[in-house]
Amino acid sequence: MMSDVNESSKWVRSVYAMLIMATLAIATGRIAVVVSREGDTAFLSANDRSRWCTIASLVEYGTYEIDDYIFRRGSKMNRRPWATIDLVRHVGEDGELHYYSSKPPLLPTIYAGVYYCVANTMGMWLSDQPLYLGRIILWLVNVPTLAIFLLATIAAIDRVTPHWWAKCFLAAATCLGTMMVPFTISLNNHLPAAASVAVVLFVFVRSLDQKLGFLWWLLAGLAGGFLAANELPALSMTVFFGALFVLVRREAVIGYTIGVVVIAIAFFATNWLAHHSLRPPYTHRGNGGLIATADGSLQQDLAGTKQLLIEHGMATAASSVKRYGSRQDGRKRILVDEHRQYGLILNSGGDSELRYWDDWYDYPGSYWVDGRRQGVDRGESSRLVYLVNMTIGHYGLFSLTPIWLLMPLGLAGLGFANLHASSSDVVARRDHRLLLAAIATASLVCMAFYVMRPEIDRNYGGVSVCFRWMLWFAPLWLFACSGPSNWLGQRVWGRRFAVVLLALSVFSVSTALNGPWQSPWLYRFWRFLGWIAA
Repeated sequence: MMSDVNESSKWVRSVYAMLIMATLAIATGRIAVVVSREGDTAFLSANDRSRWCTIASLVEYGTYEIDDYIFRRGSKMNRRPWATIDLVRHVGEDGELHYYSSKPPLLPTIYAGVYYCVANTMGMWLSDQPLYLGRIILWLVNVPTLAIFLLATIAAIDRVTPHWWAKCFLAAATCLGTMMVPFTISLNNHLPAAASVAVVLFVFVRSLDQKLGFLWWLLAGLAGGFLAANELPALSMTVFFGALFVLVRREAVIGYTIGVVVIAIAFFATNWLAHHSLRPPYTHRGNGGLIATADGSLQQDLAGTKQLLIEHGMATAASSVKRYGSRQDGRKRILVDEHRQYGLILNSGGDSELRYWDDWYDYPGSYWVDGRRQGVDRGESSRLVYLVNMTIGHYGLFSLTPIWLLMPLGLAGLGFANLHASSSDVVARRDHRLLLAAIATASLVCMAFYVMRPEIDRNYGGVSVCFRWMLWFAPLWLFACSGPSNWLGQRVWGRRFAVVLLALSVFSVSTALNGPWQSPWLYRFWRFLGWIAA
């Protein structure tokens, strides 16, 4: 009997190895030929170009300013291969206005270290060879990250799934059934976030039946911190994991906390180096601190505005003061000496407020103003419609990835009751239920967070192959699918049903292998049917 168990285990692990190697080979092959629509770079969208600009500028110029790249012309007429709409603009260290990526700088800073090593090894600059050097860097950072996601997720699931068929099914779902492979062929924050949560998940699950040392807890903390650094709403899961360690493995708390703090320091330090602000750039979207309140006539009186600035030390008599419109109704952008900005806001009561400028997305030519945004970027006005489309609609979690239909059943505990029947380990069953409860709570919290965002942010994650903002849940949801998969795997009809769900999920993945920055196939089909206005 023991021999049969060992043989079965070896066979299942062989299936794991083949699936993982096939998936990494697919990702490698796609990266080897990845190319922009114009054929001159390995950059697929404004989203990843924003990070590529930072990476190149850090190594080639030693700065986070990306002005030189976004206006650079390519070999084709009027082509700007580095241009991106994911920009912010604010005053730099030299006192002048500069453009920066709107992405948190920690991840691009890490990738810049990889580029530095490649550039010094190969003697090539990314700005000179954005196609071939871009592919090399992309492979070096994304394929190992994908491997971590696959190995950690499958290892965690393997430890809680007793049935061999369920093990193989979930391994196939991990490798081919989620949108992680399409996101491997482009720079993004979702892949490292998913890999990070997979590591924490594996450490937690392993700790339930095996004593672990300090380095394991430190690894979990580093991964948990990196998860939050890449997906800010995922801070909820970072906190929940910390609470789980307190409840289940108190010896983990110190190591986990140290790891999270290390990443937090790195996150805020790089943000300060890049922007002289502890807040991520995408949070600078409103009005700054109040300087003064004055009569509302200052909205039309430029001389009065200048005098108010002089009175509060913001300008001198010799200063040049200009006034422009802004993307916020009732607000004027005041430009002093071509580089200092202030906001003049007309209140409903008739008075004006002079404030420091803190809307880094409001600059000449900004895409993020009303009338310029297109398609899903315009935002969905109805929260109910948004919720429907992000779950079962054209960007739907369940409609595009049907294997997630098993996830709510797993979070409810279906199929987990017999996980430890052989050992009668009541404590382990309780710990699994705590983990499932944490995953369920985080899922609901994040879903509510995105539904309750203002209209401009209700854009399904922009033009991408899925609702990408919750893609980092993939390891957790796959883990939650373990119980239902185990239950279905013991029934002939259940296996057939699960395979259909997997096939439909793989179909969606296959439609996205040209790159993640395209509308979902379902969205495109609905537009063809005329259900969605152009």
